Amino acid sequence: MPAGTGPVSRHAHDSALGTARHLGPFRGMPVWLKIVTGVLSLAIIGGLAFAGFWYLRLQNNISKAPLNAGGGNSETVSDATGRMQILILGSDTRDGKNAEYGTADDSKGYGKSDVMMLMDISEDNKRVSVISFPRDLLVDIPQCKDEKTGQEYPARSGIMINEAMAEAGIGCAVDTVNRITGLEVDHFMMADFNAVKELSNAVGGVEVCISDAVYDPDSRLRLPAGTSMVQGEQALAFLRTRHAFADGGDLGRIKAQQGFLSSLTRKIKDDGTLSDPGKMLKIADVVTQNLTVDEGLASVPTLLTIGNRLKDIDISKVAFVAVPTTPADVDPNRLQIAEPAGSQLFAALRQDVDLTDPTAPATPAPGETAPPSPAPTETVPAPPAYDKALQPVTVANGSGVPGRAQEIVQALVSGGFTQAAQFESTAVEQSVVYYGSDFADVAADVAALLGIPAGQLVPAPGVSGVQVYLGTDFASGTTYGTGAGAALPEDIVNQTAGDATCQQANPYLIVQE
Repeated sequence: MPAGTGPVSRHAHDSALGTARHLGPFRGMPVWLKIVTGVLSLAIIGGLAFAGFWYLRLQNNISKAPLNAGGGNSETVSDATGRMQILILGSDTRDGKNAEYGTADDSKGYGKSDVMMLMDISEDNKRVSVISFPRDLLVDIPQCKDEKTGQEYPARSGIMINEAMAEAGIGCAVDTVNRITGLEVDHFMMADFNAVKELSNAVGGVEVCISDAVYDPDSRLRLPAGTSMVQGEQALAFLRTRHAFADGGDLGRIKAQQGFLSSLTRKIKDDGTLSDPGKMLKIADVVTQNLTVDEGLASVPTLLTIGNRLKDIDISKVAFVAVPTTPADVDPNRLQIAEPAGSQLFAALRQDVDLTDPTAPATPAPGETAPPSPAPTETVPAPPAYDKALQPVTVANGSGVPGRAQEIVQALVSGGFTQAAQFESTAVEQSVVYYGSDFADVAADVAALLGIPAGQLVPAPGVSGVQVYLGTDFASGTTYGTGAGAALPEDIVNQTAGDATCQQANPYLIVQE
């Protein structure tokens, strides 16, 4: 095409055609509109760049590990609305920034869990229960496989729970808690010593209280009597100390940790941190640098979704609980789960009981309505085509609660099954009614008497008559699915996040101010 004959040249030299079309709109703008347009464009580009920077920064901060080590989670849960359990772990690893707290030999393998708490978020986002497991608690650890190396480790009995992740990784700790509670943990978060220091600094300190001035040379915790603001090394020392509180044991340490978390929760709520993007970014940055999570949590949007679920919860409905324990039979310096309180707690958790008010009715999930009450009927049911007093019914006690079978036998006798017998058996998670040939109708009536769902009736040709196999989900009461909350010990909740508590100092570590 000859020079000066193209479309642009024609438009440029022909005044009748005016300015070139692709330049016209902007050239014709008023100066002020050009400036505003330019500023807005820069703001949008800058905002996108800022968001992209923080997204990549936070995403790259996150470390991840497998959720399970053999006992895979078969449940799926909505991060936004479903009921969710998150296992929170504090690692005692001495790697990297944690080297000042000991040598690598002090935390071999994956390290031990210095803190273990199960956070249970209700489906309606109105309640949170935080259950602490003492590190000295003796438990059975299931067979676990290290997903990194492929090495398998056999099941072990009577092992301290903080050793669960030392060999096969965090997933083994998750599987152990699943086995103990009968729940299926959805996610985990593990932080190290440095995370505590950085988080306490990011929020400007956390208020704690102790009855007397105390000094613990092991953790280097030194506090005056009364209320103090701790952050950095002092905050870490407050959470790590093994001897400063109560009688110097693990339970005093747990109460102090729960008091610290309660105070932290109140401060974050009062400061509006969860609704302030700037504060949230600061906290997210320091936390994610020291955080390991499972694959399902290893994304910034997922973490933000869970944070959003927690922001409006009433702090009086954030319950801190410790697993009921008693000195272990095999070693009084260790702990074992106290029964029946332990089974009652785990049954209440499986039934989603409000631990702050165990008698409260279950809250329907979002979008659900309570089922209508059936209309009264005057129809008289036909009598059974058998004699209840002649039916062989046995009760196998797999609830983990001594003497539990006798309560159910009495209920059966009162219901007319006078031939009921009992025996102790291996603990199981779910109650089942087994029945032999020609006993389906008897089993249905036995289940109805005890309130056991029809879906938990199982034919078993090897059973003579009917066998009620009690599980840990039926640890109290004589009607399945009720009574577990009322059977909980009155003091099962140590405190709520709304309670400001003062820790009792260990008399042996009290010092003069």
